[in-house]
Amino acid sequence: MSDQPILLDEPAPQVARLLLNRPDKRNAIDHAVREALTQALETLQGKSRIRALVLGGVGGFFSAGGDTPSMVGLTQAQARERMRHIHRLCRAVAGLRIPVVTAIEGMGVGAGVGLALLGDVIVVGAGTKIYFPFLKLGLIPDWGSLLTLPRRVGWPQAQQLLAQSATIDGARACAIGLADELAADGAVMQAAIDKAVELAQLPQGAFADMKRLLKPAPAEFAQALQAEEDAQAELLQGADFVEGYAAMREKRKADFVRSAP
Repeated sequence: MSDQPILLDEPAPQVARLLLNRPDKRNAIDHAVREALTQALETLQGKSRIRALVLGGVGGFFSAGGDTPSMVGLTQAQARERMRHIHRLCRAVAGLRIPVVTAIEGMGVGAGVGLALLGDVIVVGAGTKIYFPFLKLGLIPDWGSLLTLPRRVGWPQAQQLLAQSATIDGARACAIGLADELAADGAVMQAAIDKAVELAQLPQGAFADMKRLLKPAPAEFAQALQAEEDAQAELLQGADFVEGYAAMREKRKADFVRSAP
């Protein structure tokens, strides 16, 4: 297996695939992964033969979310730079004119789900586990998911998923609209490739315009990302994140009441 943070190939004609490649960390997304993804997306923009993109991960997992240890001990400036780096990638994915299909195999957590929500189609397996752990860490959901998740599942369902940090399986994800297609475990990636091949046959210009008009307006998206940066930069320095991270490492429930001033 390559030691590159992502892998790029073309699993079918006119379809590119980007795979998160940190199997020892269950494809947790750190700075190196974000930078490699952003650069790869910018490269793909210039390849006219590519008409659809598949996002996935190696080792039977999509992503365990953000690389939490890299968030610890940040200054205000470092926290803001981290958020801006994330948002550069968010804009790159959301701005793609071609269809983006995400294969959430095994596990999709936090930032990984946020990344998937920036695309167009999400394929899951029956055994796929999805959850948003942000509040357990004393943080808000990021990667634009406070905007993209309610647009998919509705405000009440989004609030429930985020507030309860509940784990849902693939069938539930499809039932509430968080995912679009349910495949057998072990067949998720192939189902995503097949969907990308299908979408690649659509008229590119018409699809791109449809996608642009369906998505949040650029100004709305920009405002949401700025608000996210402002809030998360403060929370990453707060006592609740210190407690949430300690609880995660110690495999216990966080006590945010005790940690409050």
